[in-house]
Amino acid sequence: MRLLLIEDDELLSQFIAAGLHQAGYESDCAYTADEALALVHTQSYDLIITDLGLPDQDGLTLLKKIRNHDKNIPVLILTARQGVDDKVKGLDLGADDYLPKPFEMPELTARVRALLRRPAQALDAVITVGNLALDTNAHTASVINAPMKLTRREIDLLEQLMRNSGKVVSKELIESRLYSYGEQGSSNSIEVLVHRLRKKLDDAGADVQIATLRGLGYVLAERSEE
Repeated sequence: MRLLLIEDDELLSQFIAAGLHQAGYESDCAYTADEALALVHTQSYDLIITDLGLPDQDGLTLLKKIRNHDKNIPVLILTARQGVDDKVKGLDLGADDYLPKPFEMPELTARVRALLRRPAQALDAVITVGNLALDTNAHTASVINAPMKLTRREIDLLEQLMRNSGKVVSKELIESRLYSYGEQGSSNSIEVLVHRLRKKLDDAGADVQIATLRGLGYVLAERSEE
């Protein structure tokens, strides 16, 4: 899962990002509203965590702009503002949850999990396609209950493909989910990753396969009958 963290305090931002990483989430960090909006318009995120006290724009104004762009992405407000009016206004503008500072990291990660479990996000903990199963909490995959030995990036790629089983997932979307903003793989890194995962699925006896649609992307589909 990839999150966008909008927090102008760099040390606090790094602390939160480290805690989220330990909980299994990768985060892109933005320190201003303008930087956050640029990321929202160019990257794909599963959830946004935002402060309200940003240096270039009020966080509530930013929230309204985010909602104008995407009405469905979960947004968690994380701020030192304690006033009821701020909370009500934030929720009315489209925030899904509100956590005041100071906070404990376990509570933040619990709220993140709760938001990502919402039915609209279709984020079940265990995904099954054919005889292939993926436990997104344990980061493990198995075929007919036999565990597969996969790297973390192979697990992340498999999750994207399984959540979109039967649908084309573009190379650009895969890259945006696997690599942090500013991080870049080699020109053929996705192709190499897909090749490795495809071979491991074949070796494990999975009844699904990764098909390449040139110029479009990849799709996880049932194997055709011989």
